[in-house]
Amino acid sequence: MREKREEKKMKLIPILCFGLLMAGLGSSDALRGIFAPVFQSRYGLSESQLSLMITISYIGNLLFLSVGGKLLDLFPRKRVAIGVVGIWVGAILLNLVTDHYGCIIVSMFLALGASTLLNTTVNILTPAVCAGYAGLMVNVFFFIQGIGTSGSQYILGRYAFSYGGWKGINGILLGIGAAVLVLLFILVIPETSAEEKTEGGGEESEPESSVFWMFAAMMGCYFIAEHGIMNWLLSYCINAFQMEAAQASVSLSIFWGGMTAGRLLFAPVVQKLGAAKSLYLFGGLGTVMFCAGCLLGSSGILVLGCSGFVISILYPTMVLLIQQIYPRKYAATKTGAIISIATLADIGFNLVFGVAADRLGYRISFLILPVCMVGFYFLYVRLVKKVGKNTAIVVNKKTN
Repeated sequence: MREKREEKKMKLIPILCFGLLMAGLGSSDALRGIFAPVFQSRYGLSESQLSLMITISYIGNLLFLSVGGKLLDLFPRKRVAIGVVGIWVGAILLNLVTDHYGCIIVSMFLALGASTLLNTTVNILTPAVCAGYAGLMVNVFFFIQGIGTSGSQYILGRYAFSYGGWKGINGILLGIGAAVLVLLFILVIPETSAEEKTEGGGEESEPESSVFWMFAAMMGCYFIAEHGIMNWLLSYCINAFQMEAAQASVSLSIFWGGMTAGRLLFAPVVQKLGAAKSLYLFGGLGTVMFCAGCLLGSSGILVLGCSGFVISILYPTMVLLIQQIYPRKYAATKTGAIISIATLADIGFNLVFGVAADRLGYRISFLILPVCMVGFYFLYVRLVKKVGKNTAIVVNKKTN
């Protein structure tokens, strides 16, 4: 009986640790957008100085991912995770003890960079600490992150939209970070899990370089499609269809709410089908709904919003699939590199879309998104065929 209690406790620790961390990361990521007007007012920032803050955070994302993935493969993953959480906590502490625009810039660089790497680290470590139900827990953790983001946006935007609110939420995040560090120290992370031995990633199964570039292009297309909705749907509805802002925001809310709820509701499905089959099913249906929503114009906006529910599991499941395709010894390095390249495509799109919208109008420019969604699914189908043909990895195997 005592052994069973100890075993249950050991299973609960990673769930509590990663769940608490993802909730904190979701709230931390939301701060940049929520408090931007507060920073602008307090420090007298120009639009260029405000945009610098966002640009610096993206640079942090890229640098932390590219370097952090390699570190996760070179050193014990638990130590790396503790170190990155320490950087995230340090950035939060900097927000609490300083009151200067330059310090906010440094904090954004460290906090958002560490947050992105930790997000990926949780995805990488889940098969090791949640052996047998990784597909389920990966999507549950991302659901918790979504609750942290949307919940903090609502609460802070309504009740704490001030510099005092900025200090207060950082105090709460500092407490979350400290609790996560304590849990990480007592968490047992096997260096090689049963899943990693049996599900892809064998030492002898090494995909050719074209697989890496196909995966990067596939994720880049997906990032453009998903983040394009997040960043541009409101402007699209208002400028292309003359909708009221309140009406346009409903579709965005449906999309974001669907992304959050879908990860919880479909997590058992991903667990049952496995990563590859789940991407076939949800990727195909999601692509049809996404494209229909974009091509139908104003009458398809609701369909486009509902597509978020179907495509919700795609990103975390794609990251999980990388762990099944690549050998464990450099799976984290490949994950960081693939997401970094995909992020560059995302940044490039946002730079181009604004210019295209000015010259061609929103109706035509917005068609980039369904084209990218189709590109994502086409590349995924090609990727599975290539991996199945050229390696010993069985990507249709269940995540269990």
